[in-house]
Amino acid sequence: MLAQLPFAVVVALVAVAAVRIGMYHWRQGAALIGGALLVAAVLRAALSDEQAGLLQIRSRPIDVLSYACFGLLILFVTLTITGGPLG
Repeated sequence: MLAQLPFAVVVALVAVAAVRIGMYHWRQGAALIGGALLVAAVLRAALSDEQAGLLQIRSRPIDVLSYACFGLLILFVTLTITGGPLG
């Protein structure tokens, strides 16, 4: 059960992001999702394979690189979109 705690932290952050998106604060919600992926990257890098639980999908370097790249990409898109109907 304790092995799934890192995954639960990431899922909790995504749940908070979903609430923010549901409240029409899509930019804050998307930034939280990007932040959750960065947290997942840090946890995957810092914890052993047994401690990482469901954050372990592939090898550690691939997981860390994937989580970090997707998190940074989402943050980049979130922070650079201006104007438009979602504004």
